Amino acid sequence: MKFFLENNLRYTFHCGKRKRRLRNHRKKMTKTASPAAIQEIEHCWIPMPDGTRLAARLWLPEGEPKPAILEYIPYRKRDMVRARDERNHPYFAQNGYASLRVDMRGSGDSEGVMPDMYDANELDDARCVIEWIASQPWCNGRVGMFGTSWGGTASLQAAVNAPGPLKAVLANCATIDRFEDDIHWMGGCLLTDSLEWGATLPAILASPPDSATVGDEWMAMWQARLKDISFPFENWAKHNRRGDYWRHGSVRFQADRLTCPVLTIGGWADRYSNSVMRLVQSRPDLCKGIVGPWGHHYPDHGEPGPGISFQDVALKWWDHWLKSDAPAESTWPSLQVWRREFDVPQDRLTMRNGTWVMSSTATGSKDTQLCLGESMLSPSPTVEAKSMAIPFDLRHGECAGDTGYFGRTGGLPLDQTPDDERALCFDTEQLDQDLDLFGHATLTLDLEIDSFPAQLACRLCEVSPDGRSNLVTRTVLALELDETLDGSRTIKPGEPCRYRIEFPTTAYRFQAGNRLRLALASSYWPLVWPTTHAPRLRLLPAKATLSLPAMPEDAKASPTPFPPAKDLPAVKRSAFISDGPLTRIAPNQQEETVHIGWHQPNLTMKFENIDLDFSYETNADYRIVANDPTSADCVIQVRFNIRRSDGSATVASRIHASGKPDGFSVKSVLSATWNDQRLLDTSTEFTS
Repeated sequence: MKFFLENNLRYTFHCGKRKRRLRNHRKKMTKTASPAAIQEIEHCWIPMPDGTRLAARLWLPEGEPKPAILEYIPYRKRDMVRARDERNHPYFAQNGYASLRVDMRGSGDSEGVMPDMYDANELDDARCVIEWIASQPWCNGRVGMFGTSWGGTASLQAAVNAPGPLKAVLANCATIDRFEDDIHWMGGCLLTDSLEWGATLPAILASPPDSATVGDEWMAMWQARLKDISFPFENWAKHNRRGDYWRHGSVRFQADRLTCPVLTIGGWADRYSNSVMRLVQSRPDLCKGIVGPWGHHYPDHGEPGPGISFQDVALKWWDHWLKSDAPAESTWPSLQVWRREFDVPQDRLTMRNGTWVMSSTATGSKDTQLCLGESMLSPSPTVEAKSMAIPFDLRHGECAGDTGYFGRTGGLPLDQTPDDERALCFDTEQLDQDLDLFGHATLTLDLEIDSFPAQLACRLCEVSPDGRSNLVTRTVLALELDETLDGSRTIKPGEPCRYRIEFPTTAYRFQAGNRLRLALASSYWPLVWPTTHAPRLRLLPAKATLSLPAMPEDAKASPTPFPPAKDLPAVKRSAFISDGPLTRIAPNQQEETVHIGWHQPNLTMKFENIDLDFSYETNADYRIVANDPTSADCVIQVRFNIRRSDGSATVASRIHASGKPDGFSVKSVLSATWNDQRLLDTSTEFTS
């Protein structure tokens, strides 16, 4: 949840007095003259063809019509990401762009209902919003679109057969493959991140519109939204193949239909980092990429650092493509990445070791081929080894950290040594020179499998001479799925199954004197929901290879580092009150039940100039009996409190998943109150 406020909470607010305005059909605004002479419009209605109105907040520069920049997300412009919006949009406006923040249908101050992520209405609405912006008297007809996470993905989706006014997009921490490179599934294995999001999204959508912006109809809007509230996790869990459901909105499968320039930005500590290189590789004519060391953040607040000035990078992009005299071709480097190096594994790093490098391609060169032998990785096959058992140990994954999606402080992978001891490992000799990895490492192997379903968790680590094991990249795979992740495999008695497994893209330099380690296991709790039984997996190492692509031949150090992050906005209008730091539950090795979790105590954003507070608290609890995969149990709780001058709302969401002999069951509970009066108390259950 911390990601959504994205470090807004460090800001302090000016005092001000909230004033109500009467609503008209198009605008209901509070205009303030800033030092840079921009006009702030607190609330504006954008009509959709079906009569639904979407809510927008605008920052407009004075003077002749300007190009416009759109951010389109469901994260409540009035409160939830208000401070983050004030970090980006006024800066763009001060530099000559009309800048808009629009709440998606069914969220924040907008009308309508949101049944699921990337619903057809959402994509259609985005195109209508772009056309509406281009027709306004303050816009010169040229529009750019940007966002992070959902907003970045929405920007990429809009760039497919883009409407005429959309001239360029900037997608930060976005996904181009909703099944493989999102928070729901990884290699066909269910991520427990999906449960966290399954509790968080309903809470966001069940929160009320603001009476100070939408007017007296706010309660009727809220009640209509609550009446049709949905629990999308059931859709996510039941669609356990890529299929049409996940291909919808996955730009990876529509890259040939991208029609405007794309700058995509990611972070190696983020679950979505795979998207950048894949997109640049598939459309080098339109797409440019940046990957830094950070997690799921805008890069000006990225951690681990070094961060960069997202706003200045964005302005450089907009100035090129949105100015009327923009040249047809861009001299922007195709790919700029932070090449990581060994860091002492720890829960939190403020700065990563490494350096910025640039390349004209996202494809590495001169693959290093390593063969698997008896606990060894070597350049040539060793004496043929016998088949080896791949362990099933439900403690494997205790050192995994978070996937990086929610952007919490800390949660980086810890020293992998305890997990390595629970896995089948293969090590190189100490490297006699540095070894670069750029792009997808690929593992090809044969497995004997007694039954499906079964999982394979694969990790690449760098091991220092003192034995510390640093995670470089990882992936998991549901072994019952074919290579497309659409269909199923069958087991033929006596015949091994051959797999080609791609790790997520990365740029990493293994240091001379250290060793490279490949670790294999058949579970990865609590990041991945386990299979219902312990499969017997055996590796046949005779033809197993690990392929490591090197840096491209033209790769070189970036000659001009990115501008450093700015402390924006210059005038802060928010304050942050915390009930305490995030705490994590470390597993106890002496207990049979493995218990892992974290708790974020109540955090409050105070917006005194509009007399509003937004607070949230989250809790995650993962338990499993060490020898019983059907005992897997996960509870996620999310609680929002919104205090306004006219009253207070509380929204509480809880999701509980528990293992069963043939799958798992899920119960979701959602409640909403206004001034202690219960308006919603609903739940849903299903089994999978």
